[in-house]
Amino acid sequence: MQEHENSLGFLIADVSRLMRRAFQRKLEGSDLTMAQAKALVFVSRHEGVRQVDLADYLELQPMTLVRLIDGLQKQGLVERRANPSDRRAYDIYLTPQAEPQLAQIKQVAEEIKAFAFSELDSQQTEQFISALTNARQKLNQI
Repeated sequence: MQEHENSLGFLIADVSRLMRRAFQRKLEGSDLTMAQAKALVFVSRHEGVRQVDLADYLELQPMTLVRLIDGLQKQGLVERRANPSDRRAYDIYLTPQAEPQLAQIKQVAEEIKAFAFSELDSQQTEQFISALTNARQKLNQI
């Protein structure tokens, strides 16, 4: 069993799960859920993302995403705008009120990263992140 637990896929999935759990614990007391935080970060990187594309990225059903975006909109963190080329679609934009939330998300993410990689020096950390970035790029081609 030890061999399977240390396979690349298992390790990546397990580290991802544990990082999400740590992130949720550090966000306790916040108005944001993990799903909302992930959505805000994605929208901040892809301002004006179509709602359907956001659902795909977050691996959520469209109706689940609608409720998630409704919650973010009620908190004043995002706004929907009609897509100019498709009247049935909406694009998602951040509001200025999202900035403090994004700063908190970034701070929590940095704390978790620093803890998780505390046994590595900066060069090892950069190499690891570079390798994962490369793997993501390659896998996006499939």
